[in-house]
Amino acid sequence: MEAQTRRVLISGYYGFQNSGDEAVLHSILYALKEQESDSLRVIPVVLSNDPAETTRLYGVEAIPRMNPKALWKAMKQSDGLISGGGSLLQDVTGWKTIPYYLMIMRLAKWLKKPVFIYSQGIGPVGRPLFQKQIRNAFNKADYISVRDPASAQLLEQFGVRRDIEIVPDPVMGMPLMKEQVVTEENIDDRSLKADSGSYTIGISVRYWNEDRSELEQLAQSMFELQKRVPQPLQYRFLPFHLPSDERASEYVRDAYYRICQAQDVKAREVEMFHGSEHPEEMVRQVAACQLVIGMRLHALIYAASQHVPMAGISYDPKIGHFLSQIDMAPFARTDAFDAGQFAGNSADLLRSQGDWKHKRKPVLEELREKSRQPAKQIYHFFRLMK
Repeated sequence: MEAQTRRVLISGYYGFQNSGDEAVLHSILYALKEQESDSLRVIPVVLSNDPAETTRLYGVEAIPRMNPKALWKAMKQSDGLISGGGSLLQDVTGWKTIPYYLMIMRLAKWLKKPVFIYSQGIGPVGRPLFQKQIRNAFNKADYISVRDPASAQLLEQFGVRRDIEIVPDPVMGMPLMKEQVVTEENIDDRSLKADSGSYTIGISVRYWNEDRSELEQLAQSMFELQKRVPQPLQYRFLPFHLPSDERASEYVRDAYYRICQAQDVKAREVEMFHGSEHPEEMVRQVAACQLVIGMRLHALIYAASQHVPMAGISYDPKIGHFLSQIDMAPFARTDAFDAGQFAGNSADLLRSQGDWKHKRKPVLEELREKSRQPAKQIYHFFRLMK
């Protein structure tokens, strides 16, 4: 018997060269593919800022996210909408994002299409009008899942009365990179091979404080860390959102060099990872590290998915929300950054990484399994449809 097919639009922050959001898309596509059977297959259609690139990377149909005619046609031809994941509904970085994503959801319901909220992180949402609009849209959704208890509580405060399932971020479902394939032809692959007895420290930063004080403190932490760890260190910057994260990484690197020069101390090796088109390339880089220092949420989630210890720097409550799921807390905040304390905690984590992995393996595997739940629910919904 030929499998039934259901076309589903996927709405999110895709096609913007943001490795974290691309990993969310990749993970959703992976989870949907896992649930495919001989009787039912979901065909994804992605709303993207760069449809050609999205199709090239993932082999799926994609349409321009800001083209009303294309959006209308695709929605009419679809069997449902997936909204998520990621932090789509927040008004900290601007006021335009929430109206856009809610408009997509309203269009779907107007055309009588089911709406599935896929592991979203909600908030902060400061504008009362947006809170009301989220409540109205979510109360009409057919399935709601969020990535942390705080998001569920916020929706309840807004007045959402539908069932809300709490699941991990989709990226927790990415497969473990069990083997690192190193070739002589690819310098990025070669860089994965750390010297025997050395530590590779992955670093993911972004701009946040206007005075760059948190980046200065991180550079100082890098200097302090090398004094606390006798093994050779290799720092590898992992820019997640291009090109701004590359510039932030260069700022920290230069500040670190400046501190070493002022103290007449030789700087440790510093690398910059370039050209992460597909999320799996960045995952491979993270998997090769012994510690990941991260401001970007998905740098920490990548690390967790690969069982790599992490040192979080919180610029947003979502960092703490995620780390609490694995019994951790941020080592620093952008508004309260103690370089010495951060370096000390990081050194302790490096020394005890085996214990860290052993202790957290069960919860990390549980999060991996639970991350598949939204895809399972979507397939279950379509199986019940006549």
